[in-house]
Amino acid sequence: MNAGETQRTPWIVGVSGASGTPYAAAVLRALLDAGESVDLVVSRASRLTLLDETGISFRDAHWQDDLREWLSRGADGKPDSFDVDLTGVRHWGAGDLAAGPSSGSYPSKGMLIVPASTACVAGVALGLSKDLLQRAASVVLKERRPLVVAVRETPLNGQTLRHLVTLDDAGASVVPASPGFYAGATHIQDLVDFVAGRVLDAAGVRHRLYRRWKGELGGSRPE
Repeated sequence: MNAGETQRTPWIVGVSGASGTPYAAAVLRALLDAGESVDLVVSRASRLTLLDETGISFRDAHWQDDLREWLSRGADGKPDSFDVDLTGVRHWGAGDLAAGPSSGSYPSKGMLIVPASTACVAGVALGLSKDLLQRAASVVLKERRPLVVAVRETPLNGQTLRHLVTLDDAGASVVPASPGFYAGATHIQDLVDFVAGRVLDAAGVRHRLYRRWKGELGGSRPE
């Protein structure tokens, strides 16, 4: 890096195979709207979920076109609901264990896993590093950088609960994908944005995705 050149320091966003691809889309859009750089890792399992929930095939060779189509859709599936600028995004293949985020010397602000499946939670908690998503999460933990895990499953069994406690003990923030209704949601996108906003809150990223509680009962009702 030349003198005076600013080092790119992205947020790593991992998308696992749990249902909830609209949550990932909302988080990615908000990060980009906030001027943040993003390193994206889309697991193999999540590509099946994305195809099932949206009809979009995420292909490594065409990731920009596929990602733009995905992020432009609303949570209701309507296309061209959002304008998307992918300038700040870098994509890494899920099987690329030589990728930048696999090393602690690679600069990043931290990592957001959204949505996080129970299999992903287990892999990270046990330090398995079976793919780049899990490896990047392990690196973020060992480097003491923020890790936010947006687990999306119900009900949760004892084994998964123990894995979540392990992640909490390791310094991760566990954010269940549980929408809140006090913000005055009137559309499915509002509920998705609430969860995405809480994920970003845990990471310390500023956003305007939902109406915050101000201590006034009925404050979320339409005027």
